[in-house]
Amino acid sequence: MSDRAVIYEKLIQIDEALQRIKRRFSGINSPDDFLDSDRGLDMLDAIGMMLIAIGENLKKVDSDTQGALLQRYGSIDWKGKELKRYPFTPLFRSRRSRNI
Repeated sequence: MSDRAVIYEKLIQIDEALQRIKRRFSGINSPDDFLDSDRGLDMLDAIGMMLIAIGENLKKVDSDTQGALLQRYGSIDWKGKELKRYPFTPLFRSRRSRNI
């Protein structure tokens, strides 16, 4: 597979992951919806994994294009969009403080 085809495949994977996140968020109205049931926790885990996959694929696309593709969209703060290891930590902190 050519480099161009690999990059295209990564972009397709990013789009599919975004669609999954959108679908998984349907029915979620507040952070408590993630934490009040096993189903909610499973959705939180699934969304978190999709965010990690998106971040990894963005890094690969950026690396494979030597930064050229993402630079075309200079209005987006790509470095600010890098995913942290634990993006949902604030949800758990707020939940713990209410249970104490």
